Amino acid sequence: MRNFYSQWLVLLILLGALVSGNEVVAQQTVDFYDTDRIAELRLTIKDQNWTDELDSLRLYGNDLMLAQAKVDGKDYKNVGVRYRGRKSFTTGGKRNALTVKLNFIDRSQNHQGYKIIKLSNALRDPSMVREVLGFEVARKYMPAPKANYVKVYINNQYYGLFVNVESVSDQFLDKNFGSSDNTFVEVNPDHTKEDGNGCKKDIFGNLEYEEDLECYFSHYELKSDYGWDDLQKLTKTLNSSPDKIESVLHVDQALWMLAFNNVLVNLSSYTGDHSENYYLYKDENGLFNPIIWDLNLAFGSYKNTGKGSDLNLAGLQTLDPLLHENNSSKPLISKLLSSEKNKMIYLSHVRTILNENFRKGEYLERAKELQRLINVPLYDDKNRFYKGSDYEKSLTSTVGQKSRIPGIEELMEKRASFLKKHPSLAILPVKISEVTVDGRKKAGKSMSDFAISARVGKFAKNVKLMYRYDGAGKFKSAQMKDDGSSNDGKAKDNVYGVRVKPTNGEKNIEYYIVAENKGAVAFSPSNYIVKMHTASLNDLNH
Repeated sequence: MRNFYSQWLVLLILLGALVSGNEVVAQQTVDFYDTDRIAELRLTIKDQNWTDELDSLRLYGNDLMLAQAKVDGKDYKNVGVRYRGRKSFTTGGKRNALTVKLNFIDRSQNHQGYKIIKLSNALRDPSMVREVLGFEVARKYMPAPKANYVKVYINNQYYGLFVNVESVSDQFLDKNFGSSDNTFVEVNPDHTKEDGNGCKKDIFGNLEYEEDLECYFSHYELKSDYGWDDLQKLTKTLNSSPDKIESVLHVDQALWMLAFNNVLVNLSSYTGDHSENYYLYKDENGLFNPIIWDLNLAFGSYKNTGKGSDLNLAGLQTLDPLLHENNSSKPLISKLLSSEKNKMIYLSHVRTILNENFRKGEYLERAKELQRLINVPLYDDKNRFYKGSDYEKSLTSTVGQKSRIPGIEELMEKRASFLKKHPSLAILPVKISEVTVDGRKKAGKSMSDFAISARVGKFAKNVKLMYRYDGAGKFKSAQMKDDGSSNDGKAKDNVYGVRVKPTNGEKNIEYYIVAENKGAVAFSPSNYIVKMHTASLNDLNH
């Protein structure tokens, strides 16, 4: 009997250890940027005058202050800390944004692979949801940073609730583009610097071409060890040979970014007066990819398009979806949209972002959910910029007498209605449904190609399959037909098909479908940049 109880005791101990171990593993696997939780960062800085020292470092150099950090309970020694932000930084401020460099001394030190923590103080966002909500929408359609909230303590004193935005650095680039060694440019113009002799004036980060490389230096920051020539080639091609722009730019990703900026009235961006707050990364295919950044002033908090004075609320609500279409000083918009094909794709992206996020109030429910998450730590934040009453009405009403920051619902309800009725979006695209890939039909006979079909709405005039094998390389195009002999069933039944055959032994395919009618274009899936249809010959042959 004693042995029986001993065995049970050992078993219970083992089970307890297993459960406990699983709990530890579960805690470790919670992403630092999970939007449905609030992370915690504790900094210990020995210098008693750390606020003055950080002010000095921010004003007079690029150095960092040595500190110790605890990130969600995990200790890190010898990290670097500095204030960040240009417009949001104030000398002596009690709530300045922070950059924490975990690999400041030990280059291998990281938290879940993240080496740099960038914290936004949400200046001019009384709702505290603009960045987290905005990046959540952006990530549906293009590579974009993750963002959530973090409670920050400095020397055991609560410093405040901050927005925690994933740094666009090596880990982000490796994850989204498979490399981080190529030309990498930050577009964040320094408005205080004068343009050099012979340089164009007041063009900021708008990608106009300059003959002198030095003219790029005050508007762009090179984050890689090389690449000024690459940037110059991009701007020259964009401005002088826009018909060849697809050889140097991921055009579709640029169109997604521009559509996002317009729908969300994100004017502290390329679409606004200073053409700022984005990155450019040259991928393994030799194409520059725009990467959106800094959404603190999205949803109409910043109001200048570069044409005239700041917009009022009505102007923000009715912002033209084709803003800058004919503006030569915004070549990323005017040159790209001069192509009818690009214009149709851009308007399709506007429609997709609008319909999938703002037509039925999904954004508002998500904004309320985020506010419920942060209510307690926000009210505990004695250094917050806005009164509780401003925070409470920030989703529905304008806040502030001077800045006049619109309520997100106040802005987007009327904006969604305006865009829905806009003439440029009046022609509706065809619907793509029932996307299928044929599997093996006869025992003993394996499939060696991919037979893909889809049902497409009436009046489609061009249906294409865009595909690549094994997740690598540029996409190829194959025409899909409704002729009864293209893996499409009967002719003229609105089912389009095509068969594509790998030539180098590839087993997997990634693809999306493009269908045009007379004035619009549709995609399946709608968010194909980040999530495509896939199929595997191994699965099809089972």
